[in-house]
Formats: sequence, C-alpha cells, structure tokens
Amino acid sequence: MTSIASFFRKTPVTRLQDYFTACAFTSLPPVDWTKPEAEVVEPLIMAVDAMNEDERQRVILDAGRVAALANEPGQTALQNVVVDRATFDTLEGANNRSLWVFLKENDRFRLAEEVRYNDERRRGRSWNGFEVEKGRSVRKDPISVAAFTTAIRERFETPNVHVDIFDRHRVILDDQECELVQVAIYREGRPEDMLGFDANSKLARRIVRPVFEAALTYEAATGVIEVVANTREDRVDLTRFMARDLLGIDFAEKHIPLREYDLSVLLKPFDFPTDAADGIEGVTVKELRFMDLGDPKERVTLESMSGAERTIWEMANHRIGLDLGGGSGSLHAPGLLGEAPEWLITRARFTIKFRPGPDGGRGKSLTLTVTMPHGCNLKDMTPQERLIGEKYLRRWGILKDDSDVGDLVE
Repeated sequence: MTSIASFFRKTPVTRLQDYFTACAFTSLPPVDWTKPEAEVVEPLIMAVDAMNEDERQRVILDAGRVAALANEPGQTALQNVVVDRATFDTLEGANNRSLWVFLKENDRFRLAEEVRYNDERRRGRSWNGFEVEKGRSVRKDPISVAAFTTAIRERFETPNVHVDIFDRHRVILDDQECELVQVAIYREGRPEDMLGFDANSKLARRIVRPVFEAALTYEAATGVIEVVANTREDRVDLTRFMARDLLGIDFAEKHIPLREYDLSVLLKPFDFPTDAADGIEGVTVKELRFMDLGDPKERVTLESMSGAERTIWEMANHRIGLDLGGGSGSLHAPGLLGEAPEWLITRARFTIKFRPGPDGGRGKSLTLTVTMPHGCNLKDMTPQERLIGEKYLRRWGILKDDSDVGDLVE
C-alpha cells in the first residue's frame, strides 16, 4: 500500500472524493469526506486496504496510470491533448491535473498515454523519421482508416488491430508549438504460453496474446513522418501504409537529414550565456575528447572530476600543452619531434546546473553529451529537458540547424 499511500497524500481530497464517487465502489467502507484533509487520508488508505480484492486492484491500477502521467513527460502529454485546457491549467498539483483528466476526459487521458509512449521513444532506437510531401491532410474517413487497418492486419497476420487518429501539438523552441496528427496502433501478437496461477492457486500454463503498440506522427508544415515501432522493417512498412492510405501519396523512404553539431566553440574557454528565467546556476564542461588530425587512429580524452580546481581548458593546457588562444577550428600543441599536432574536439560532455526550486534542496542537473558530427544524448531525455538542451545548444553555436528531428542513434 506504500504507492497508494503516497498517491493519496499527493492528491487533493476533493479530487479523491470525485474519483471514489464516480467509480461507485461497492466494497469501500464509509469515508467522512467532511473532515479536514489530514484526518481523511489515513482512514482512506485503510478503507481501500479493506476493499475486496478486485476493487482494491482496480484502485491500484488506476492510481498507477494516473501517477504515470503526473511526472513532467506525462503532464506535457496531457497538455498536448486535453480539451478543456483553461480548467486544466488552473488546477494545482500534477496528481490533481492527471486525475482530473482521468475522470473528466477519460478518452483524452488514453490519448495522452499514447502521446507519452511516442514522445518518450522519439529519436531512440525504435524511432525513424522520413521526409514526405508537405501540406497534406490526414484522412480520417472510414474507408481510408479501414484500408490502413487492413494493411496492418495483413502485414502482421493478426485479426485484431485498433487505430486511434487524433490531432495534437508539440512544444518546440521558445514555447512555440507545432501541429501534428498522431496515429496510435495496437495490434495483437501471436499466442504465447506462460506460467501463472489458476483460480485454485495452482501453477499452470496459460495462453496469452500480447498487444504491441506503435505510433506515427505527421507534421504538415515540414512534411515529416516520425514512427516508433519495434523493428526497422516495421517502421518502414507502417510509414508506407500511412503515406498511401492516410495521406494519399507515394512513399520513397527518404530519411530526414541528420542534425549537425559543431564543437569548435569549445576550442577555448566559453562563458555559456543563459536566460535568468530558466533558473540556470552555471554550466561546466566535464569532458573533452581530442583527435590528432595527423593521426586520427588515436584520441585523447580529458575528464574533469567533481572538486577539480582547474577548468577543462586549464587541464588541456597542463596535460598536453594545448595553446588555447586560437579558435580557428582546431588546436595546436608543441610536439617533441617535428610539426606540432593539430587537434580537433570530437566529443564534449557538460553539465547544466539549475538553482534549487522554491521547496529548497539541491538543484537539478542536466548532462549533455555531444559527439561530432551528428550524435547527442538529447534523444534520451524528457521533452522538457530536450527543449532546454536544444535551446542552448543552438544559442551556443553547437547545434547548427533549425530542425527538430534527426539525431544519430548511437
């Protein structure tokens, strides 16, 4: 009951009352909702513990789904799809907002789960992006959706497929939003047998049919389809079906260009300018990797550990005698024999340290790792972290283009 207890304590009692009233649990012991909040939560925890097993498990599962959208990516997903945005924005507390959508706009809550599924995997190993024709409207009529669904059934040899098509948005730079259409796909997999307990608590094998999820988005302004699915072949085929059946165009499998990163700004000490509104306390370069252009088979990596007295640039000067006064795109260091090596920075890792929030404690940190020319760990971060990371990588001159997609998956 620890997770339930934590969930109840972080959720306003009035919202919990809405939940238990709306769901009409028959085995819930009486709860006096008129008492002060502090006197309601503990009896409520014990009351749920006394419910019959089926209803108690329902509360646990519902709380798990609601809590899963109470973190930063979940709140962003809810904002992407909620209809009554004006009310949503006035509610205080992530659990409160999440449970409100669960109760008031339950169909949108499920769409938010689909948004989170897509966005958390964006630019990861199960993701691809493709260029197609701009300015197309996504067809949502029954004939087009039926053709799309039939193609999925035949491709994966399954009779059961569910498709959701809905409009949403994604926050990009400087609080701007891009308009998307997302297609969420659920398909039933081949039967599998697994061990489980039967009604008599006896261990037995049972047949289950797993459900696999996939997602596609189309941005008309850029003509980009992004797809999340298990394998590359699945991603290509699903994108082809979407282009043909929902956009009415041919698919040429044209991958989006990879984003370009340039670390030459770090060839000498850099101040990393930031906006006060973002609450950034400071930026520290923790690691630089150098490559000798005359001998690219060897590289030198310098790492500044916590508590180091020298900056990474002072360490570079001390360890390998690099002359940091340049800035021409490479660094020179005196060699023992012959011509001085010419160094290029091929990877950098730096930490953005945020000031503590209003509740005190330690401020959060965001660690960015950039590898020349196309690699960055932004793909592994939450949507809000990606916004901050992309904003400053562009401002500092490290991210060279304006595209919102196209990182190399390493």
